[in-house]
Amino acid sequence: MIFNEEYPFSRNTWNRGNGIKMNYIDEGRGDPIVCVHGNPTWSFHFRNLIQGLSTMNRVIAVDHVGCGYSDKPSAENYGYRLQDRILDLEGLLDHLGIENNATLVAHDWGGAIGFGVAGRKPERFRNLVAINTAAFPLQEGMSFPPILKPAKGMMGEFLIRKWNAFVLGTLSIGVKTRKLSRAEKAGYKAPYHDYQSRLAVHRFVEDIPLKAGDPSWKSLIEVENGLQKLRDLPLLLLWGAKDPVFNTDFLNHWRKLWPSAEVHLWDKAGHLLLDEVPEEILPLIRKFRDSTHPRGALA
Repeated sequence: MIFNEEYPFSRNTWNRGNGIKMNYIDEGRGDPIVCVHGNPTWSFHFRNLIQGLSTMNRVIAVDHVGCGYSDKPSAENYGYRLQDRILDLEGLLDHLGIENNATLVAHDWGGAIGFGVAGRKPERFRNLVAINTAAFPLQEGMSFPPILKPAKGMMGEFLIRKWNAFVLGTLSIGVKTRKLSRAEKAGYKAPYHDYQSRLAVHRFVEDIPLKAGDPSWKSLIEVENGLQKLRDLPLLLLWGAKDPVFNTDFLNHWRKLWPSAEVHLWDKAGHLLLDEVPEEILPLIRKFRDSTHPRGALA
């Protein structure tokens, strides 16, 4: 495949139950770094981090059910809700024996999923990295991103599954300071090649909870409440200011929740920050990881 050089990793599978297998990357040795993607990406999004960090650490990057190389079951055989995603990731980490000293790296929907897992078992993690993401509902003064309204509306399924509009749109506007290469675009698009394979992309958008009563509202509130258990963990915030979805309002709320957070803002970068400035992000994560002590260690 055209993107093999971009994604040269061995693939692993885990049976999460009901005959559904999840793909994940597991590279390197050392204390674990757990990378959790959002929508409409997959573990390919973390390719630069995997290559750059696996020389000193064990780097794990999962493909959510319906994404990347994981199975893509029908909606009758899998729930495609936030709570399903949290339980999937939790089960995988249990299976891999990730019990402590892990670093979480979360992007987009990966924030609600990854921080949801962390809040259920805080002792699993040593520190946290959030990249253009959220783990809380829209706050006062925030509004649902206009760019997502067509995807969540009546035409959403047609636009996303028939025309692949969400993937193509993300690749078009997600990177602001350079153009993605042909191989990079091919990598992002590869898992979502037809109507059935785009089910998860649509369901992620459909599942965004905006109010009480929405199917995943209670789950998102539980994720938000779980942040209280994580406040003693160091947080690194990496943000592209030109993101039309997770704009700086989300960054500011993170800073309000975590006054001690280390913050790096790229004024001209967009949603796919890891595709724009990987050479700047890699040393920041390395330094952040190395500067925080394992739980129970003396400073």
